[in-house]
Amino acid sequence: MCGFCGIVTPDGSHTPVTRELVVRMRDTLVHRGPDGAGVHIEPGVGLGHRRLSIIDVNAGHQPMSSAGGDLHIVYNGEIYNHTDLRETLQQRGHHYRTRCDTESILHLYQQERDSAWQYLRGMFAFAIWDTRRRELTLVRDRLGVKPLYYALGQDGTLIFGSEIKSILASGLVRSELNASALPEYLANHATFGDTTLFAGIRRLPPGHWMRWRNGEIELHRFWDLEFPRESDGAVKPQDYVEQYRERFREAVRLRLMSDVPLGCLLSGGIDSAAITATMSGLMSEPVKTFSVAFAEREANELEFARLVARRFKTDHHEVLLDPATFLDALPRMVWHEDEPIAHLASVALYFVCALAGEHVKVVLTGEGSDETLAGYGRYRTTLLNMALGERYESIVPSAIRTAIRRGVRALPPGSIAQRKLSRSFLALPSDFESLYFDNFAVFSLERQAQLLTPEFRAQITDARPYDHLEAFRVARSDASRLNQLLYVDIRTYLHELLMKQDQMSMAASIESRVPFLDHPLVEFTAQLPEKLKLRGLTTKYILRRSMAGLLPEEILERPKMGFPVPFGQWMRGRFRHVLDEFVIGPRAMARGILHPSAVRSLVAAHVSGKENHAQRLWSLINLEIWQRIHLDGEPIEQIQLTTPAARPVVVAR
Repeated sequence: MCGFCGIVTPDGSHTPVTRELVVRMRDTLVHRGPDGAGVHIEPGVGLGHRRLSIIDVNAGHQPMSSAGGDLHIVYNGEIYNHTDLRETLQQRGHHYRTRCDTESILHLYQQERDSAWQYLRGMFAFAIWDTRRRELTLVRDRLGVKPLYYALGQDGTLIFGSEIKSILASGLVRSELNASALPEYLANHATFGDTTLFAGIRRLPPGHWMRWRNGEIELHRFWDLEFPRESDGAVKPQDYVEQYRERFREAVRLRLMSDVPLGCLLSGGIDSAAITATMSGLMSEPVKTFSVAFAEREANELEFARLVARRFKTDHHEVLLDPATFLDALPRMVWHEDEPIAHLASVALYFVCALAGEHVKVVLTGEGSDETLAGYGRYRTTLLNMALGERYESIVPSAIRTAIRRGVRALPPGSIAQRKLSRSFLALPSDFESLYFDNFAVFSLERQAQLLTPEFRAQITDARPYDHLEAFRVARSDASRLNQLLYVDIRTYLHELLMKQDQMSMAASIESRVPFLDHPLVEFTAQLPEKLKLRGLTTKYILRRSMAGLLPEEILERPKMGFPVPFGQWMRGRFRHVLDEFVIGPRAMARGILHPSAVRSLVAAHVSGKENHAQRLWSLINLEIWQRIHLDGEPIEQIQLTTPAARPVVVAR
């Protein structure tokens, strides 16, 4: 696992490409690669790389060049089938100088050129500079496990990197808010597609490659996920279960490829437990497992992690977080993330990765199971509401439905009846945007209309928070409703989870691997009959069946809990000042984005205990911290959450 960056300029450009510039960009990524560094410079071109040595530790330094010196690569990731590729390429006359997968990508590109990435099995993002053709190729893995960002200047100069901060370090791109992307962030935790919160900075979408040539870019997609129109009734469910078990075992086995110690992040849920159990059957020594929790009982699942650790006799390690440690780390985590942190669990993830980093260099994690196997309760809720809603609309007259809708809205705010009925088919139209996109948004369209000032909304009249989600859904409109929901989440919500996993593990300088997202396994899962994903009240049915007899019943039968963080409770207690400073404080209000009365009402409702706005307040706190770091230029050390601000901070832009 590594980090890379680079810059290429077109003919006639006056942008200087110096070693000093590339080193400055590269060394913002030192946390991604503390084991080594390299630079390649030629006229109008600069490539930089930081290395975390996992395979062929003593060789494989980057940038790596082809034997003839015409190709140069910087790369981040792992190619799990690289030994098979190596054998094939050697048979075709390619000569190797190292044992690392980086060299296999170079040889494969020489052999197959623009179809090379079709043969890669793993997680990857890389850039290949072709000196002879004067062209740059950027490639990102199928599901977006590894990040890759870029900015195209007005003169055609392309700046790219594993993290946005390396692009900003060039000094050639200004750090400005992409105002039109803010509604998408407020609704969905994050921005999607190729959009970021930075004006002028984009991400290369998963499963895509891009070619830059003399200031012009071409974007191509090389992979997408397909779903069946109807299931194959000839295959017995048990046959699917056995196939899934073997494919999952193969995905885990491949991810044990390493020349350095590895382990597993163990939450106590079925996903990480399944990985731990499978690793135990493949390794000769005890699996090293790592867990994190909070002291508060409702946010502590260590008993389940310990149950799995005992069952498989792992070498188990734990870290217990207190709220002050969590909040103290938040500004630096926002800096690592480059954008506001979407998920509360991200900070805890950093600390368990830091713990793991004391023992191993690689960890396996459970991301991807929920989005491929329908693990979230919102899928079942949405499908039920849509089915009932269509029936309801067909038999109940419009006037009566309108009266019922008004009655639901008149229920006492914050009451159980109001919370449940206002999000059901009785109050909402039975379409995807109403019952799924907006219904599960952090800030719904209605809330955003109250939250954002009229002046700010006037700047973003063309902003539509659900455009990316609807576009992905329409792309699979011939699939079942459940598979449409899964496809949307794989292309959006999962992507943000993967960025969290990548950036928090890299902040601790360790590599994370995701066996549930082995692309042949994902393709197989997509073709499964729906009842093997979601069966009645049972989520991830085929995974539970495939792990039956191996995992403890307490784990197999557990409902999904997520990773509980008692943030809302903290904000009602001794850390209330965080809201006063970062949500309703004068600096936040002076930005002209949030309507003061709406934000104060949100805070008051939460602090009083009448309503739970923990996720919404988390989003606003992170947005303000992000703006202070990236828009105001405030040093991270000056942003303190555990004590009230004692004096105003003078910020240098």
